[in-house]
Amino acid sequence: MSAVWTIVGYGLREGMRRKVFAVVLLLTAGFLFLYWLANHYVFRDIAHVGPPAGIEPRPFAGAFLFGLAMFATLFLGVVLAVFLTLGAVRGDAERGLLQPLLVRPVSRPMLLLARWLGTVGVCAPYVAAVYAGAMLITGLTGHWWPDHIVVPAVELAAGVAIVAALSLLGSVFLTSTANGIAIFMLFGAGLVSGLLGSIGHALSSHTLEHAAKVAAWIVPFEALYQDGLREITANTTGLTGFLLQLGPFGGAYIHGAGVRIWAVGYLLAVGAIAAFGFSRRDL
Repeated sequence: MSAVWTIVGYGLREGMRRKVFAVVLLLTAGFLFLYWLANHYVFRDIAHVGPPAGIEPRPFAGAFLFGLAMFATLFLGVVLAVFLTLGAVRGDAERGLLQPLLVRPVSRPMLLLARWLGTVGVCAPYVAAVYAGAMLITGLTGHWWPDHIVVPAVELAAGVAIVAALSLLGSVFLTSTANGIAIFMLFGAGLVSGLLGSIGHALSSHTLEHAAKVAAWIVPFEALYQDGLREITANTTGLTGFLLQLGPFGGAYIHGAGVRIWAVGYLLAVGAIAAFGFSRRDL
């Protein structure tokens, strides 16, 4: 087991050498400042808004803004996860960094597991911290708090963990640049499918909504993000709740225990495929 933690430390030191954490922290600081600025002006001017009957402006604005923050948190977490894993196998092998690790008594699947654990060990606390920071900004500025606090944070972290596993899988077969491009395109495709699903839900287009649901099951980080959005407004009712369900940042149409169970199975399947592909690679 000590070999696993050695590899975890190696991955973290490599991230430090490439200034991954400095880039992500800079992006995070910029996002939180802009997010605070948006909250400040939105909740300052909301008293002068006369919404239609049945709509509560403060809960609507709070849920919408925090939903946007969840999107940004997921994106920043994915950026960090991809930077930490995009060259974990083929990239390190081409630079001659991987072979000394495999000379030690550690199997290839164990190396993949160690790199994934190291990535999740960094990304999950990071996602939780950004999520908590955004929640405090909205709560203290606008006096609105999400209906459920813990589950959305866990689902965002789990979504990033899935992207990290996909990035490790891609690193077995692709160069670092190609893998980074592929993962970000896959991530973007998942988010676009979620947006189209929200549009289909709002317009009662069952075909569009069904296609988006299929896409979300193919890339379950999107489904977890959708379920997290649902959780933050789970107890919001009336016209406000109905409008938030139309999305894209204040509600969701994909949710339930089935999504969470599938995400776990999907993660295990990706890990098994990555381990099998790595075992057949000639380094």
